[in-house]
Amino acid sequence: MKMSKVAVVYWSGTGNTEAMADLIAEGVREAGGTADVIECSQFGPDQLDDFDAFAFGCPAMGDEELEDGEFLPMYDVVEPLLSGRRVVLFGSYDWNDGEWMELWEQRAEAAGLDLVDSVIAKDYPDDDASAECARVGMAIAKG
Repeated sequence: MKMSKVAVVYWSGTGNTEAMADLIAEGVREAGGTADVIECSQFGPDQLDDFDAFAFGCPAMGDEELEDGEFLPMYDVVEPLLSGRRVVLFGSYDWNDGEWMELWEQRAEAAGLDLVDSVIAKDYPDDDASAECARVGMAIAKG
């Protein structure tokens, strides 16, 4: 079975979501895949064919929304091109209950993405959230 090359694309304001990106990439590598951790400002549609699967990370912002300065403009462009591709969503939150992730999952499924899983962490990923990040990294690598 061919292991996947995974793009782990994220935006992070405080470093929490960046830490999750690194943990997911470690999980991908543990499963035998390769992972490129890429800040969202450095990612675009021209890179989609370089990867087999994708992990997109963005923390909850404002009223349970995706960050709209850098992340959302990039995601709005690539999402329609991801139909049928394996995707994991991840991010951290500080308040509320993580509703932004539920809304994001619904949006991704409506766009036809093959949503493998998602993971959220309250603030910096604790041991449980770190283990979940590694688990979804392994899951996306195995296809």
